[in-house]
Amino acid sequence: MSTRAFHRGSHAAPATGALLLCRAEPDSVGLLAPLLRERMALTRAGEQWSVLVPEGRPWRADGAGSEPVDRVLTGWASALAVGSSWPVLALWWDADRVGYTLASGFRRPVGYVWLANGTPAGEHEAMHTFAERLGLDPVRDVRALDALTAPASDADGPARLRNLVAVLTHAGVALPPGLSPGESADRLLHAVTEAPGGVRWMPGADRAETAGPVPVAGEEGSGGRREAIRAEPERTPAERDGGGTWQAAVRPRPVAGEKAGGGTGLGAWAPGSGDPRARWLGIAQVGVGLPVTLWGIRRRSGGWVAAGALLLAHGALAMTYEGARGRG
Repeated sequence: MSTRAFHRGSHAAPATGALLLCRAEPDSVGLLAPLLRERMALTRAGEQWSVLVPEGRPWRADGAGSEPVDRVLTGWASALAVGSSWPVLALWWDADRVGYTLASGFRRPVGYVWLANGTPAGEHEAMHTFAERLGLDPVRDVRALDALTAPASDADGPARLRNLVAVLTHAGVALPPGLSPGESADRLLHAVTEAPGGVRWMPGADRAETAGPVPVAGEEGSGGRREAIRAEPERTPAERDGGGTWQAAVRPRPVAGEKAGGGTGLGAWAPGSGDPRARWLGIAQVGVGLPVTLWGIRRRSGGWVAAGALLLAHGALAMTYEGARGRG
């Protein structure tokens, strides 16, 4: 696919915004996302994909409290990835740069950056690692990704990200209308309220808050607002039936050639699998989460504090669950 098939960039500096693409069903993402303590909208983004649209408080704060959007998104993506069995792709943009970060388990995140005018500013090899980790076609898709690392006068930064998303359609990604790189956080939140698959709101630091109307720049009064859904996440179908648990929702399904509840695949490491490695993984997550949290506090980085907190919470839950199984 030629990346030139998509619309040209305007070369205007984009507003700051971000999207978190998770290769998992919304029910699974909805169990972990609240631990980031950031108000976000969650909706489906294609087959086996979900998207989180953050409100953006960390980078919209005034004065010294503001954080770079790329640092915040890298922390969030890493936190979600190490707390689950699915990869997380963070797309971010501001007035100077645009880029992405792909986090997958405990592996080192991989990313690429462009200047706002579309000039490549990343390592070429990162694109190949990106394609390999997502299982993209090594010929067709890698050729399209390579084109994004070459200079092009007709594509600004947001256009580069839109072309990246176009390549990801081969992996099943289908962003709802209006969720386009380069848009402001307000416009993204407004667009997601009209997503065909419905939207759920993840509560922020104040877990009792509810999602209010989302204003759109340039519009005033009731005509420029949409009533959003309450912040309390919707329960999974299993939970509504009275027998569901968070372990069941996030437990990976067996893959071809792997026996359920055991084997060498990811299922053996999931809480509730009965495998001793699940408890060791929980211990490792707690061991990593504590220094990450402390480091984030020292750096006053909300993204890394959230990453550490998620590691601590997920590890503690895994240890508690496996301990209870052992006593039972």
